Amino acid sequence: METPAPRNILVLFAHPAQQHSEITVRLARAVKDLPNVTLVDLYAEYPTLEINIAREQERLLQHDVIVFLHPLYWYSTPAILKEWMDLVLEYNFAYGHKGLALKGKYLFASVSAGGQEHAYGAEGYNRYSLRELLRPLEMTANLCHMHYLPPFAIYGARTAVEEKRLAPHRERFVELLTRLSEDRIDLSDAAIAPSLNAILEAQS
Repeated sequence: METPAPRNILVLFAHPAQQHSEITVRLARAVKDLPNVTLVDLYAEYPTLEINIAREQERLLQHDVIVFLHPLYWYSTPAILKEWMDLVLEYNFAYGHKGLALKGKYLFASVSAGGQEHAYGAEGYNRYSLRELLRPLEMTANLCHMHYLPPFAIYGARTAVEEKRLAPHRERFVELLTRLSEDRIDLSDAAIAPSLNAILEAQS
């Protein structure tokens, strides 16, 4: 049986205050040299938010999996990712009658959240799960004919280093991208899971 071609993965890294980052910067560094992975530091590439639409659309065409790597800011993404979506996901490119360029590709977010996991749920301080809070990303994927996957997340990000949770989380992120590229994750199960963390544990 012929071995399928590896999936190419585009990681769009967005953190506006990297000097204060303990999580996402280290995740970005961990995957930047992985085979079949392209890492783009959006704030470094577009410090004035003047996004090159043609370049970003070409990147999308060349990759099979799109990852938003960012801290959770006000229950959403940092500003540059919203700007990127507003400008790059154009009508008749990403959606609309002729907008099928992204059909069949995968999208998910790798997120660091300041609150503890129990704070994200119906009985928690934030009232909603992380997957529910990121529903706009899911709807964006749906509109663009993409397959949406649940978030890969670390909670309690402010204490992750001192509690020695960062290193295993970083290793799991590397494992996740490697297995996605090599088609070693059941994506039908992943699509309905609360998180990709849970899928890694279940399918390891």
